[in-house]
Amino acid sequence: MLTAVECPQKVALRVALGRVLAQDVLSTADVPAHDNSAMDGYAVSARDLPASGTRALQVVGSAWAGKPFTATVQPGEAVRIMTGAVVPAGCDAVVMQEQAECDGEQLRIGNGHRPGQNIRRAGEDLSKGQVALARGHRMQPADLGLLASLGISEVHVQRPLRVAFFSTGDELRSIGEPLETGQIYDSNRYTLFGMLTRLGVDIIDMGVVRDKPEAIRDAFVRAAANADCVITSGGVSVGDADYVKQVLDEVGEISFWKIAMKPGRPLAFGRIGAAGFFGLPGNPVAVMVTFYQFVQPALRHMAGETEVTLPQFTVPCLSRLKKRAGRSEFQRGILSRDAQGQWVVRKTGGQGSGVLSSMSSANCFIVLPPQGMEIEPGDPVLVEPFHALV
Repeated sequence: MLTAVECPQKVALRVALGRVLAQDVLSTADVPAHDNSAMDGYAVSARDLPASGTRALQVVGSAWAGKPFTATVQPGEAVRIMTGAVVPAGCDAVVMQEQAECDGEQLRIGNGHRPGQNIRRAGEDLSKGQVALARGHRMQPADLGLLASLGISEVHVQRPLRVAFFSTGDELRSIGEPLETGQIYDSNRYTLFGMLTRLGVDIIDMGVVRDKPEAIRDAFVRAAANADCVITSGGVSVGDADYVKQVLDEVGEISFWKIAMKPGRPLAFGRIGAAGFFGLPGNPVAVMVTFYQFVQPALRHMAGETEVTLPQFTVPCLSRLKKRAGRSEFQRGILSRDAQGQWVVRKTGGQGSGVLSSMSSANCFIVLPPQGMEIEPGDPVLVEPFHALV
């Protein structure tokens, strides 16, 4: 079981974007601080609202945002008011300017209005002492504005997670190196770097580790000593040169290995000392699928977030799909709107676990349950959009 890393830091508000709150943030005042107008119009007393016909009122002044009308409005009087201006004493309704006729200081309003209309009440957004943002919330742009509106300049957040990762495989080469027969460029470290960067973690890229037990053992020990979580790609299958599981049995512990999903069956999870461990498959698509479904929620939990569930919803599928029973499948899809404006999805084409272009052209997963099935065009399917992931 992975536990949240408890290490609060006090940071300036702008630095807090993307960070996870380490404690509740309480409102320092009522928001809004005063009853104010939601419209440009005229502030009046509900006693002067006509039940039928029209009524004439005398305009006795104006109220602006930041420059209130300070006198008490008497019966038969009205005040010109702008959006955001404090509602004057004696008034409890605002009539939109489009629903009134004004000639100089003479105002005429019709019926159909009600007390309290077009007024934003003091404290209706937040009351003083109320939790404005809860512990475990990841700070978004709107949150910066919310706390700025309360005059809060600093917040307590959890420190970023430290995540170490490396690839295994004698066939892997870094970009810029010449390729010999049978060798490939290491793409997994780049996709992992991108997904981890969007999670806001501190990244420790340990490069490519060769398929030798002693090299993998040394990498594990160094990674666990410096990181909260260690991620590898490759080497967790059952081949003669797949040493990750073997070495992990020696220096750590494995909670589970192999899962009923496609792509991504050879997924290992465990611990190395105090650090969590995820051993991802070597195929590029399987790396991304297992990261989204397992690693990302786990890292968000370790970072202190309280809500890590991935959103899913059902839409009609335009493609014909078929799968065997036994494993859940995460096919790559393109979510879009049809001519009627309805959300629909179609698969990207080839769904092999090595076809990285299927992830690049997709914007969602089509999630198929373990049972065997045939999906005909128009049938509903479950989708999981990428933009809600990382």
